[in-house]
Amino acid sequence: MSKLEAFEESGSERTCIVTGWKGPPEAMLRFALSGEGEVVADIRRRLPGRGVWTRLDAATVRQGAAKKAFARAFRAEAKAAPELAETVDRLLEDDALQFLSMVNKAGQLVAGAFKVEAAIGAGEVVGLIHASDGAPDGAQKTERLLRARLGEAAETVSRINIFSSGQLDLALGRSNVIHAALIAGEVSTAFLAKVERLKQFRTGVAAPAASEALPVRIDVADTPSE
Repeated sequence: MSKLEAFEESGSERTCIVTGWKGPPEAMLRFALSGEGEVVADIRRRLPGRGVWTRLDAATVRQGAAKKAFARAFRAEAKAAPELAETVDRLLEDDALQFLSMVNKAGQLVAGAFKVEAAIGAGEVVGLIHASDGAPDGAQKTERLLRARLGEAAETVSRINIFSSGQLDLALGRSNVIHAALIAGEVSTAFLAKVERLKQFRTGVAAPAASEALPVRIDVADTPSE
């Protein structure tokens, strides 16, 4: 790695190789090259070697793969698979679900309608999780309870409905999870940040600054990035 490349890797801003947009590493995606010359998503920014960056946006990654932006940025024969954006989506989703499991082990999550309602009543909830394939009436009931308990402050509570019941079951080690609530804590904050990254990647829209979770560094066992 040249001195210029080392400086680019350590600076406070990164430049998207597709759009030219500049932003902090936390708001972007890093990619590295495998030993076989394949473009690999480095979602935890830990892979060795020089990296290149894109906006945290599926459409941008898809465009970069189609227009050979990665090969130009790496100045090498970089092979970006046509389904690279879908692979990144899966990695971000798996990363968020792994942190949800950590939230559960840390005791910062309750599941089941009655426990969720009790947590709302105690004013402890920072996030509500509803299975994407669950019936809407249950989510509507907890929404009414939350607003009755917190009033306008209910807007500060995150709503998460992007995981299926099956995914929640696997992450939490229990069956038929439809509703859950996050209790304030460091691991919950880290999980919410992971969820916001996944949502932004899918929609291309960042969460408003006031509702963004603060970045928290929690070391967990490395997971495969390719």
